Amino acid sequence: MKKHLLMAVLPLLSWGCGDATDADNDGVADGIRDPNNVSVVVPSTPKGTVSGQVLGTNLQGLDGVTVAMTIGSQATGKSATTDAAGNFVMTDVPAGAQVLLTFSKSGYATLRATSTVPSAAGTVPINNGNASFGPVTLAQLNSKLVFNVVTPQGRPAAGAKGTLEVDRAGSLILSNYDNTASVLSKVYVEATAGDDGVLTFNGVPSGAELARLNGSYNLWVSPMDANGDGIPETGGFVTSYSGASIVSTSITRVVNLPFARPQNVPLAVEGSNVGSLKAATVFDPLNNLVRPGEPIYLYFNQPVQPGSLLVRLTDEYAKESLSVTATVNAGGYSATINPGSGVVQEGKEYNLFVRAVSAEGGTNFTQTGFFFGGDQASPKAVTIAELRYQEQSQVGTLAATQLNPTEVVYVSFSAPLRPPPGTSVQVFFKTDIDNDTKIGFNSFGEFGNYTNQGFPLTLNEPLFPYVTRTPAEVPVFGIASSQGYSTRYSFIYSGTVALNPSQTELVVAFSKLPTVGTNEAYESIWGQPVSTDLSAVGIATQPAQTPAPAP
Repeated sequence: MKKHLLMAVLPLLSWGCGDATDADNDGVADGIRDPNNVSVVVPSTPKGTVSGQVLGTNLQGLDGVTVAMTIGSQATGKSATTDAAGNFVMTDVPAGAQVLLTFSKSGYATLRATSTVPSAAGTVPINNGNASFGPVTLAQLNSKLVFNVVTPQGRPAAGAKGTLEVDRAGSLILSNYDNTASVLSKVYVEATAGDDGVLTFNGVPSGAELARLNGSYNLWVSPMDANGDGIPETGGFVTSYSGASIVSTSITRVVNLPFARPQNVPLAVEGSNVGSLKAATVFDPLNNLVRPGEPIYLYFNQPVQPGSLLVRLTDEYAKESLSVTATVNAGGYSATINPGSGVVQEGKEYNLFVRAVSAEGGTNFTQTGFFFGGDQASPKAVTIAELRYQEQSQVGTLAATQLNPTEVVYVSFSAPLRPPPGTSVQVFFKTDIDNDTKIGFNSFGEFGNYTNQGFPLTLNEPLFPYVTRTPAEVPVFGIASSQGYSTRYSFIYSGTVALNPSQTELVVAFSKLPTVGTNEAYESIWGQPVSTDLSAVGIATQPAQTPAPAP
């Protein structure tokens, strides 16, 4: 989220000679007291501020709200507490930093939002680049929502389990707010119906508050297995209500659970922690993160035949199958997929193939999805994991032990990244690649020349294994694109000097990308921008293609 900064630039006046210093970083040269004789000093480490105001939905200031800041991918951050008017300010934030703010107060919904401290922070006359959050609005969690759950036979659904999601329990109401940034404020409450079939969700915003925020209540009621035989007697129930509809008809809702056996409905995955497998497919990486050691869950819209479930797992290159087991639960309505011990690793991408057959009419389900190893709550810094070049030939004029012109260099990162639209980061060599005895200056592709004269790094998402033979290797199964996120990028080396790959250092100049808006930043699967240069030494050799062995 960008905020435009209007600054007044004072005339730059100085007396005498020598270099002015500013030890106290106040923007005025040390020792100067006469206002008519001022040397303005640009701070060497420019800082900015982050400020805002937190309100209730009644637009009254909220005091005592904790505002926790995460700066980029740093492990430590800052915090502040709002005053009686709901105001807060945090100073000494690095200019140009991407910040994530979490607003929390007991009895109120939590909101998370991002912004960027303007890069102009630290220019004359003082450090004053400000990223403004606000007003931020939080709903109070002091109400309840009640449902009467009824079985298909018309009886109270005792023991029915439900989950209520309150979507948009808080908001940023600033008119020029950047809609491309991440804002999240949701509340989840679980409940179990009593013997009377009444399902009560406590600690949620009232309909009136949610109506002010233009939010909604989303309800899920699970299928019921009253006798515990593993076969549900009812189907599940999913619906949504707007805050305004709750206000207009303030009555207890009736939920009629359907029969367990749907008619003429294709088998589909209604819920999963891997969004790319769901019928309503979600490709956002935060909805496709699986923590190492965590199972993958599937919830079907009808029971599946237990013996029909087939699951296969590969990495990003789909060269070989990875260890995975799957079990069918709840009478066929759900499945638990467990990757083998140590298979899923932080920052890696995986492909998943699922096939099942419905127990209610034989409908087939086949879906290929993807997911990333990682934890939403623990973003990781991205590094260069590997440099590799594709050897074109082992005979002729090209030396098999050198990086030669026209050969492709692959840059693999420690976690998938998504490039900004229409922009490519530049790669530079820290060596002489044109035999002019100089590194940088006006030399194309050499470190130090940052006038868009490096090698453009382009997305090279693998949909099949590295090619090492003819005919090429085939994937374990046809894998799906992860919609623009990949660990692998590439460029074509076009220097005039053949290089020793084991001693070559590359720099990926993320810091030299345009900084006009957030769309110019490469983004990790955790939603974090990559804005610092990354370098690595040593380029591995991918052998030239050879004929496949005879069968």
